[in-house]
Amino acid sequence: MDNEKILEVFTALSQATRLETFRVLVRFEPEGLPAGEIARLLGVPHNTMSTHLGVLSRAGLVSSRRQSRSIIYRANLDHMRKTLSFLVRDCCAGRAELCEPLLAELQPACPSQEPDPS
Repeated sequence: MDNEKILEVFTALSQATRLETFRVLVRFEPEGLPAGEIARLLGVPHNTMSTHLGVLSRAGLVSSRRQSRSIIYRANLDHMRKTLSFLVRDCCAGRAELCEPLLAELQPACPSQEPDPS
């Protein structure tokens, strides 16, 4: 990943509706949501949402697939992972202990789905 791609990601996320759109799509992984449902959840007109989804898509943050008459959008978590990795690759000038709090924050917020061993 290069500076140009990183700037495209941050440009896409620097607008409130697009940021909220991405956050909504993360919550609905891996199923995704139809564009109309995203617009409804965020209270945004459909044509405006279409424009925002286009910006997010060009930045690599969302992917889409046709399902019948709907287009289903999903957050591209791998692209976000690569973006975050790019930002922290040289974390704290090689002093990993300084980055431990950041890395702990990046751990998944959802509890593990593994069965209880008891």
